[in-house]
Amino acid sequence: MQTAREVALNALYKIDVGEGYSNLILDKELNKSELTRLDRALASEIVYGVLTWKLFLDETIKRYSLVKFKKISPWIVNILRMGIYQIVFLNKIPESAAVNESVNLAKKYGHDASARFTNAILRKVEKDEREKLIDYLQKNDFLNDEIISITTSHPRWMVDKLLDDYDSRFVLELLEANNENPDTTIRVNTLKTSREELRNLFDLKDIDSRSGELPDALIVKHLTNFDDPLYVVQDEAAQLAVLKLDPKENEIVLDACSSPGGKTTYISQLMNNTGRIDAWDIHEHRVELVKQLAKKLGATNINASVADATEYHTELRDRYDKVLLDVPCSGLGVIRKKPDIKWTRKEEDLPELIDTQRKILECGAEYLKTGGTLVYSTCTVLKDENERQIEKFLKKHPEFKLEEEIKLFPHKNHTDGFYIAKMIKI
Repeated sequence: MQTAREVALNALYKIDVGEGYSNLILDKELNKSELTRLDRALASEIVYGVLTWKLFLDETIKRYSLVKFKKISPWIVNILRMGIYQIVFLNKIPESAAVNESVNLAKKYGHDASARFTNAILRKVEKDEREKLIDYLQKNDFLNDEIISITTSHPRWMVDKLLDDYDSRFVLELLEANNENPDTTIRVNTLKTSREELRNLFDLKDIDSRSGELPDALIVKHLTNFDDPLYVVQDEAAQLAVLKLDPKENEIVLDACSSPGGKTTYISQLMNNTGRIDAWDIHEHRVELVKQLAKKLGATNINASVADATEYHTELRDRYDKVLLDVPCSGLGVIRKKPDIKWTRKEEDLPELIDTQRKILECGAEYLKTGGTLVYSTCTVLKDENERQIEKFLKKHPEFKLEEEIKLFPHKNHTDGFYIAKMIKI
């Protein structure tokens, strides 16, 4: 029978070799195991902790290893990452346990020499390893962006892009917030219940909850059931984008990038299941996600279909009262929830993403009626994808007026990093 650490190790190895998204791989490994609830929680903590702090963990390995990093077995690298993460970040785990369990895994997934190597490195690691690493980097003339990159565990290109847009203190605080583990935010499904009723139900089940800043938001701890039709997981930043769209009963609305359906179903909720919502995605399997969520929540006015939002459809010109464009983006605002974005997103992805956003914005604007509302939103904090994109659009389209621009950050607003531009066609 596998231990929590062995389950975590197998998940991390498969994530490393590119077998899929971290959450899907981890779920698969957990479901194959016979771990208790507490051990499942430990395995999840280790996996997401290692993904969050991978760059810092790797630099620590390099400091203490006499073997070049690239020559260390991927299994042993992940065992070392796990061991260092437990020693430095998990106060409730004794250092001896972290070292001994790592050595046992090294014997199983390597050989005796691997175990001795693992033991030798982990015995040198201490709780204040981050502070020691910062001192080491400063003494050895590392550049400021490189120090920020290593000690906050974000790729250097990402740090540099953010430093182009914001000052270093702001960037440092933002990246530190990315490494925190946020509470779960849900949106109450008011088609079936109220926030007060749902809170009472959570109280009966001993689930901690508190009201969020927005009318349908609840912040919850230790939520395990994500299939309940009374609510859906959705950050307040995403909820705010829909509230700014302000859909009304009996309107015709387009959600041009709708999957997996969180915002689409919120539009339906605010419209009390009246009118019509056309929900698009370019992939059939993602359209199915929208349909499934709509069915679960009881949202009946959604017409989900396969469509490419970058392609202009002449017959839809001036058709919609409201248009939501939650465009594909770099995702740099949701790193605290999806830490593998740090390692899967590449700088060379950005030009194509920005061009895709521009095309969707150009097409979506044509579908809006005069007097209608267009909301452009992203879950990133890069200005090239946000305010600069809107500035270019408004220069080209004087028939649009920017009514409101909202920028949200994890360290400032305790939400996802998010951008919302609300525009009116005048």
